[in-house]
Amino acid sequence: MQIRKPVKRIFQLALIMVFSYLFYWTWQAAPIISGYGAKNVCSCVMLAGRDPQDVIRNELGGIPLRFGTFDVNYSDSSATGSVFGFARRKAIFRKGLGCSLLVGMEEKEFRKQKKRLAKAPHVDQDTLYWPDGDRLRPQLQTFDQQKLSAALDSAFLEPGKRKLRRTRAVVVVYDGNIIAERYADGFNKDSKLTGWSMTKSVTNALVGILVKEGIMAIDDPAHVPAWQNDTRKSITLHHLMQASSGLDWEENYAGPSAVTNMLFKEKDMGLYAASCPRIDDPGKVFYYSSGTTNIISRIIREKVGDDNYYRLPYDKLFYRIGMFNTTIETDAGGTFVGSSYCFGTARDWARFGLLYVQDGVWNGERILPEGWVNYSVTPAPGADKGQYGAQFWLNAGAKNNPSNRIYRGVPVDLFWADGFEGQNVFIIPSKKLVVVKLSLSQGNHVDDNEFLSSILEALPE
Repeated sequence: MQIRKPVKRIFQLALIMVFSYLFYWTWQAAPIISGYGAKNVCSCVMLAGRDPQDVIRNELGGIPLRFGTFDVNYSDSSATGSVFGFARRKAIFRKGLGCSLLVGMEEKEFRKQKKRLAKAPHVDQDTLYWPDGDRLRPQLQTFDQQKLSAALDSAFLEPGKRKLRRTRAVVVVYDGNIIAERYADGFNKDSKLTGWSMTKSVTNALVGILVKEGIMAIDDPAHVPAWQNDTRKSITLHHLMQASSGLDWEENYAGPSAVTNMLFKEKDMGLYAASCPRIDDPGKVFYYSSGTTNIISRIIREKVGDDNYYRLPYDKLFYRIGMFNTTIETDAGGTFVGSSYCFGTARDWARFGLLYVQDGVWNGERILPEGWVNYSVTPAPGADKGQYGAQFWLNAGAKNNPSNRIYRGVPVDLFWADGFEGQNVFIIPSKKLVVVKLSLSQGNHVDDNEFLSSILEALPE
């Protein structure tokens, strides 16, 4: 008996510790589950016009999201989420701003926010030829249509019993023209789809525009007042652009972490990320960070002021290159979530890629400063084999070394915007090629090396 009592107590203590940890983890994770679901249901329904049950079944059907309960209220343009009745979160749609997760403030205060929004020019894209419009020109070049079709077939193939690849859109642009395009059932050229972290590359373009206008300078210290009296004052905009700021950050989506807390628990995401301490020398260590991108977005807001901030992406970028069906969303505090929240049609994402193939020039007008694309594909120090630039991923990275290629069947100059669950804008300037692939992949992902290689084989010599 004397032996059993200590064993029993140890076992009881272990159970208490396990249940305490599970309770703590659940307490921390539940608001993330309900916030993630409410925000995504709101955006997919109110912004993209999809059926609520389809969104809940597909976007939120996996574990742990299925533990949440989600509802849509059309009367006040909102969606709510909870986990077993707890951790209730609400996301609210506002025209021109998309959906924002209501955190850190009262709903009345949020709804009183007034923003000076951009006014879209009156353009009937159905009457204009691509890329300014949606009319497609007859193809004048010869392509291997069989190979093109087979490449798209592979992207939409579901190799397992469960539909985990779920490609929704593919657009292939060669030499400025759409040469292949396909959509899954329920989606079409007018469907707005999330870009997730492809939004980081949009933030790259906005910085480039402000650099061109002399409002920002890459090598200037980052405009964060809270950093001016500590070691973070040596962090430059360039360090933030290359995700090498040296700030302490955890980009882990498997549970509560810096990034999930930022996206689903914080009112001002950029301010939250900027509060992180510095643990490394700036410019020495690469660490992929949504936090640093939202710091950039906050800096842009402070640089241009609220009177111009909400018009900036539209007047200076989207509307100038025909992206009339794209919306970038804000956090509750009113700052664009430059790391993650941009919805656009597959054709709009293709237009964005085409801007970079054309070295930042559109219809003879320079949108991005000269040399900006080269800057964007300059490898970040410390990145694995230099395969990250300024908010873009790089195929070959440092010195364009073919042996470093991520995709060995694709030219070294490939770079791309990359987002969660299979969102990609692949850009290959040497081939005058842009490939957009938008998905809801949660397994059996497309083999992008094989996919891109097959498309390249279909092009003229």
